[in-house]
Amino acid sequence: MGLFSKFKSKDSGAVEWLIVGLGNPGPKYARTRHNCGWLTIDNLAAKLNAAVTRAKFKSMTAVAEISGKKCLLMKPTTMMNASGEAVVEAMNFYKVPIERVLVISDDVSLDVGKLRIKRKGSDGGQKGLRSIITLTGSEDFPRIKIGVGAKPHPDYDMAAWVLSEFSDKEKPAVFEAFGKAAEAVSVIVDGRIDEAMNKFN
Repeated sequence: MGLFSKFKSKDSGAVEWLIVGLGNPGPKYARTRHNCGWLTIDNLAAKLNAAVTRAKFKSMTAVAEISGKKCLLMKPTTMMNASGEAVVEAMNFYKVPIERVLVISDDVSLDVGKLRIKRKGSDGGQKGLRSIITLTGSEDFPRIKIGVGAKPHPDYDMAAWVLSEFSDKEKPAVFEAFGKAAEAVSVIVDGRIDEAMNKFN
């Protein structure tokens, strides 16, 4: 894909965007609904031929060029509820404004595999987004939400639901969503968020 190219250097020069995939570290969380952000970063990194392996800013990171912009790919390792700690550290280090922090998260209000791109907004009950909003003091950052489906019945424990894995029936739709979300990142970084919303929402 033309918008993707590997960034040759390490951390020389100014990072212009943070691309943050929310999730929880550890093997037991690796394929869960709550880790859609991490899984999208993995998809994006594969397209970029980048390895998200450098420990920095309480995250696993990689620097890559997307749509001509130098971007930091981030998988915060703080646990979901403290994701904002990682984001604030990277923002402060690179002096990246909140408007260029693109966050990818799961969303239980959307059907499995459905994408919702927004310029800004509330946390919608997603605790990683809540942490970022609380610690940055702003809701004004773009985000890509990936649908993981509503819990099976009202009495079902929400934590248990988001920490469950996708069924075999759900996997094709959600894996396709990771690819679409990675594509949407390149369009948003290119300054065309309206186009991304029209195409992917």
